[in-house]
Amino acid sequence: MTQQKYHAKIYVTLRPSVLDPAGAAVQSGLGHLGYDNVEQIRIGKYIELNITAETQVLAEAQLDRMCDQLLANTVVENYRFELTAIAAQPESATAAAGA
Repeated sequence: MTQQKYHAKIYVTLRPSVLDPAGAAVQSGLGHLGYDNVEQIRIGKYIELNITAETQVLAEAQLDRMCDQLLANTVVENYRFELTAIAAQPESATAAAGA
């Protein structure tokens, strides 16, 4: 079976029940700058990567394991990801790019 490339965007955020001192510091800083209308700031992580798999289902399963094992601390963080297929480039375009 042929391999397909996918582009993943992964969003990792603290669980709502976890205090976010970085978010509180940013909110305080914005308040000192006059932005008193900003509330509920939460700081998280954004990760992009490309992955190759036989199917989108297999790519999603791998991403789920990656997040569980390394990219997110699932005790205090939630994660979600978006996965899109990367269009294959024609052979001539690939050869021209390498020349």
